[in-house]
Amino acid sequence: MDLVLNAADYYFFTPYIYPATWPEDSIFRQAVSLLIITNLGAYILYFLFATLSYYFVYDHSLMKHPQFLKNQVYREIMHSVQSMPWISLPTVSVFLLEVRGYSKLYDSIEEFPYGWFRFIASVLSFLFFTDMLIYWIHRGLHHRLVYKHLHKPHHIWKIPTPFASHAFHPLDGFLQGLPYHIYPFIFPLHKVVYLGLYVLVNIWTISIHDVSGCKNEKLFNGEFKKTE
Repeated sequence: MDLVLNAADYYFFTPYIYPATWPEDSIFRQAVSLLIITNLGAYILYFLFATLSYYFVYDHSLMKHPQFLKNQVYREIMHSVQSMPWISLPTVSVFLLEVRGYSKLYDSIEEFPYGWFRFIASVLSFLFFTDMLIYWIHRGLHHRLVYKHLHKPHHIWKIPTPFASHAFHPLDGFLQGLPYHIYPFIFPLHKVVYLGLYVLVNIWTISIHDVSGCKNEKLFNGEFKKTE
């Protein structure tokens, strides 16, 4: 994330927003900047790709399903818009640790022996690591002690549209994204790969809510009935 922060400082924050006396490496300034960047980026990705998916991929016949809620698209959007700033707060704290140099993110492939092999292996291990942890986190969120408090709001949308992709309880949304942030503190990962995977993960989150409404209903209805 420091790549994005440095670009934002160079082209926008330093010349136009912050006073010259406020150093770029100030932890408070970095926190404020990351909060702005994270929220702005999240909204752009959400509205851009959810809108594209809704108009060009989503099966609109699903909206005739009896479990499709009244004004559901509007409600999904409002829920997402209200949740994302709260999700960003703990997310920014992780980004701040990365920017301050506490992660294992690196700039150059040549920093390690077998650099390109490590580069490719890190992508595969990232996908395995995050998918595995998300499975267990998601499974834990369906536990009867926490389900109704955290995860149940996301399953209000029995027939979801792409706009439901970020309609989470804030803590639920952060927990399901946490594996992506944990990985570079445990394993080395190239900064550009991390940034690219972070963007792709957000697009993937939207994509699994487009044509899969009926599948989601079949998949989660059983769990929903068990944990409700």
